[in-house]
Amino acid sequence: MEVTNTTGRRKAAIARVYLSEGTGVITINKKPLEVYFPSKVLQYIVKQAFLLSGNDSKFDVKATLVGGGITGQAEALRLGISRALVEVNPEIRAMLKPFGLMTRDPREVERKKPGQPKARKRFQFSKR
Repeated sequence: MEVTNTTGRRKAAIARVYLSEGTGVITINKKPLEVYFPSKVLQYIVKQAFLLSGNDSKFDVKATLVGGGITGQAEALRLGISRALVEVNPEIRAMLKPFGLMTRDPREVERKKPGQPKARKRFQFSKR
């Protein structure tokens, strides 16, 4: 099997995922998963596609993450891993789709408008 290359995005985070056969090692920006994401919740989010499909120790992941915060990066990486697994084995899609792992979350930060303090907040109205 050659290396499978996919992309995952969430908010401002972009994950480039390189999936290859191996022993289940996940490396992010040349650091192990446990060092890059110390939180167990974020580690679970990243591994969710492997756990649902039953491929937790069959593939190695090398990923490059840029932009966004830690939660956005973890979810971008999850989407990239899900897409890579489906590219390797299309039958996995039926397992991942009901859990929402194949859907790119389109929500982005709304831009700030001129003459306002934030995107939707208005300055206090003064009648006089």
